[in-house]
Amino acid sequence: MKKTASFLAWFFVFTCLYAQDVMTSHDLFRIEQVVESAISPDGKRIAYILNRKRPFTDGKGADYRDLHVLNLSTGEDRAYLTGNNYLYSLGWTSDGSRMTFLSNLDSRTMQLYGMYLDGGAPYRITNLPASVSEYEWRPGKNQVALISSRSTVSVDAELRRMGFDAEVFEEGLSERNLYLYDLDTRALTQLNREGAVYAIRWNPQGDKIAAQIAPNNLVDDSYMFKKIHLVDPATQTATRLIDNPGKLTEMAWSPDGRHLAFVSAVDISDPVSSSLYVVAADNTQPFEKLRNYTEGFEGSVDQVGWKDNETVLFSAHESVDVTISEIGLKSKKRKLLLEGGKVVIAGAFGQSGATLAFTGNTPAHPNEVFTFSLDTQSLRRHTHYNDWLAGKKMGKQVKVSYKARDGLRIDGLLIYPVDYQEGTRYPMITYIHGGPESCEHNGWSTAYSKWGQVAAGQGFVVFMPNYRASSGRGVAFSKADQMDLGDEEFLDVIDGIDYLDKQGLIDKARVGMGGGSYGGYFAALAATRYSEHFAASVAFVGVSNQISKRHTTDIPYEDYYVHWLIWTEENIELMYDRSPVKYANKNQTPTLILHGKEDPRVNPTQSLELYRQLKMHGKAPVRLVWYPGEGHGNRYAAAQLDYSLRTMQWFSYYLKGDKDRSQMPPMEVEYGLK
Repeated sequence: MKKTASFLAWFFVFTCLYAQDVMTSHDLFRIEQVVESAISPDGKRIAYILNRKRPFTDGKGADYRDLHVLNLSTGEDRAYLTGNNYLYSLGWTSDGSRMTFLSNLDSRTMQLYGMYLDGGAPYRITNLPASVSEYEWRPGKNQVALISSRSTVSVDAELRRMGFDAEVFEEGLSERNLYLYDLDTRALTQLNREGAVYAIRWNPQGDKIAAQIAPNNLVDDSYMFKKIHLVDPATQTATRLIDNPGKLTEMAWSPDGRHLAFVSAVDISDPVSSSLYVVAADNTQPFEKLRNYTEGFEGSVDQVGWKDNETVLFSAHESVDVTISEIGLKSKKRKLLLEGGKVVIAGAFGQSGATLAFTGNTPAHPNEVFTFSLDTQSLRRHTHYNDWLAGKKMGKQVKVSYKARDGLRIDGLLIYPVDYQEGTRYPMITYIHGGPESCEHNGWSTAYSKWGQVAAGQGFVVFMPNYRASSGRGVAFSKADQMDLGDEEFLDVIDGIDYLDKQGLIDKARVGMGGGSYGGYFAALAATRYSEHFAASVAFVGVSNQISKRHTTDIPYEDYYVHWLIWTEENIELMYDRSPVKYANKNQTPTLILHGKEDPRVNPTQSLELYRQLKMHGKAPVRLVWYPGEGHGNRYAAAQLDYSLRTMQWFSYYLKGDKDRSQMPPMEVEYGLK
């Protein structure tokens, strides 16, 4: 009788747990979300791009994207372009009669296309030899500024056919040029004479372009060495406007064209471009004399715009939230317009008059189209995709704050398991964001590489800490790990685990860690130097040897200037001390290593080094998975599904039940597609 009662009790728990409709890895590929939006010049319509996951049956390739236009007055939502297309960089012509975007609809390269608001098929505007990477319409004219590359190396087709295809590394780089294209005359004029152009903004008068120009067309140059120039289309000359240091991101002209607001690093060693500056168009001051409008601000400026000629608008990351504020050119403090916790702004905001338009997400829902009124300070959501998510049971997501051992406040996010029962201790997955100059926001936290609600649906707590060196807490916080990578910043995470243990929420013996890039570095440290704290580790495109990483990455100067502040030979012992491979003999954590075979950022040999060291000196199972054709993160649906299923399998195997920890789960993954 007791056996029967025990069986019935177990059966009841099992059916309750698995009958519920929770998020799964396969659900990630049902999600449709808005990835871009652009408000029309008259403010009456918003064009947006809807991303749909590419079906697995269609093989490798980019996701599909549709073009929609939303009428803000009537609420009508019209699909202008659907099908198996890929498009991005959405915009409007100056007169608002056409939407424009970059795509390869009928071209082998990415070109500029247009569609009339009245309807009709898309048509190609440009026919350049190489892809267009950015564009902006000239105010008041039928002309467009374009960024495109041009090869400096001639290719002999006959020699290549014979097999002479040697590649000379980082020589003969393609030029990254700025062009002006006249649609009436079809004249194409190159506007820069040297340097690589990365971002452009026309002034409202249409006689100058603010351009971010770096010395070379290299990733490291685009990170660290861009300077703001003013380009004169009439003379095809570029004059440096300001000698800004280090990282540089957003720019916006004042309506009268007298000032340019920009977001920059405060110095060459600032890890995050997150401070707000304003420079006069006729500037004669050095950068050091400019006012930092966000000096002392415990946040990171993201996007920038103007409310009027005297007032700058900006969005910012503040801890786990995103806000919108304004500050007058002569004001001493900002005015908060949109407080945190309402929506996470994903990308740039567009503006027409007093209306801001952007894509945004919340903890319960991925990206949709939102508007925010500067007049009424009201927020409105306009699109409603993925209604099926309302039928999913999700874990509660909350902000969590705790003190690190040195007293520093650390913030992060916590997702509770679905059907959480107070007093029960749960296994936990610790997700570590990349960068480290990034941060987790209190919005939609589930993707192929972020376990989020998928893990919550399988009974895990998910902990996402914004450890020191994260963005969103000001310049000093983002610099707090310099020359100290993998030490105090990692202890911040351990202190968070201890905090959650003291709350009675987690089973400290069943804690795993995973993440990609810098998160992969943390996961490798969790499997080695700090192995006693973790029962499972998943390291994705992560660093394992700080010495060889510096020598193989495409951003060695960024590594030097904003992270280490020393060259390798200046303190090789310190850099090796912060390398997971040094501590392979301490390994007692089962470790799953995954890497794209074409990763230029963190060379795949980083994962190979970790695998070999753990194989030779570790005391727990280790597995290495390569993703052919993938780089620093997985682009294609099949590799994304494999990653999600494989990593959840790994965590479930080692963090649940009493499985033999000397063994591994099956090598094969059941994809569930047949």
